[in-house]
Amino acid sequence: MNKIKLLIKTEFGIEAIAKRELKAMGYQVLNTENGRITIEAGVEDIAKTNINLRTAERVTILCKQFKAKTFEDLFQGTKAVQWKKYLVANGKFIVKGKSLKSKLHNVPSCQAIVKKAIIESLKETLNETYFPENGPEYVIEVALEKDVATITLDTSGAGLHKRGYRLVAGEAPLKETLCAGMLMLSYWNKDRLLVDPMCGSGTIVIEAAMLARNIAPGLDRKFAAEAWGVINKEIWASARKEAYSNIKHDVKLDIRATDFDERMIMLAKENAIEAGVEDDICFEVKDIKDLDFTDEYGVLITNPPYGERIGSDEDLLLIDEHLKRLFWSNKTWSFYILTADPTLEKVINKNADRKRKLYNGRIKVDYYQFYGPRPPRD
Repeated sequence: MNKIKLLIKTEFGIEAIAKRELKAMGYQVLNTENGRITIEAGVEDIAKTNINLRTAERVTILCKQFKAKTFEDLFQGTKAVQWKKYLVANGKFIVKGKSLKSKLHNVPSCQAIVKKAIIESLKETLNETYFPENGPEYVIEVALEKDVATITLDTSGAGLHKRGYRLVAGEAPLKETLCAGMLMLSYWNKDRLLVDPMCGSGTIVIEAAMLARNIAPGLDRKFAAEAWGVINKEIWASARKEAYSNIKHDVKLDIRATDFDERMIMLAKENAIEAGVEDDICFEVKDIKDLDFTDEYGVLITNPPYGERIGSDEDLLLIDEHLKRLFWSNKTWSFYILTADPTLEKVINKNADRKRKLYNGRIKVDYYQFYGPRPPRD
């Protein structure tokens, strides 16, 4: 493998942030669509993107994209891929699929045809007749949309939101990638106070500390492509060494996390320890109704409980009222609130400066952004 195309997958609504990340890393973005970004890359970039991207959900190799109106089109297009560049004869080949607005709508049949085409290609190019599937795992996806087949090979394994620090999650937790996106969409930076008054298992504040210290999110986890053998282990070692060298150790942070549930604070502390940022965050058991801020120009970023995570509409309204009190008593602060509650602006009695549609799993949520004044320069 020399030059390849990587298709970076994201949650809907996060594409622009992931694109910004990729450009900051020096990549040329070839195409951006809903939930996916294509870049030109080298083999070493499989390691770099997996280890360093904060808002991407998955890094895949874009093997081929072609018109496929018949099963024969799908078979021949898949077979034409130079699979020997990626796969080994004893690999365990798992084919996943999806279809939208395409003549080939029978997904199991499409999966079977793609796997058959891969095996036939390897028979010819590797001169093999037996494929025991007892080796490294390869996950191939065939995605059909409007009669165009996109064949990708997953390099990540577990989703990139699984950083490895969250030992146990709270109820309906936010994905780490979404939290990173929320932070990067805000005007918070390492020199400003950050507060999450309903921190749950601590994901927002932990991601904030990792972002401020430039701790690569994938530094302490493994990826599917590491087991393949076709990517030199030195590439992975070099990428991790570079990521370690980029960590900022001398940053002083003021990050505070509170929650009314003592069990959640204990859990959040444990997660922060696993992430290596426990000294950067002040955790405290405190109900939002008892919160008062004396600092100026702080930033509040939070994900209040909603829907099935909360007992009743009355509880939801009460939380909104507490947010309203904090909002109007701290007019120099910026507030960023992710919620599925459509009444938030009405309760607070102010329209957000910006509202962005995002997705927490399959739940559509809105990210309300209320901008406070800029802090004066020293």
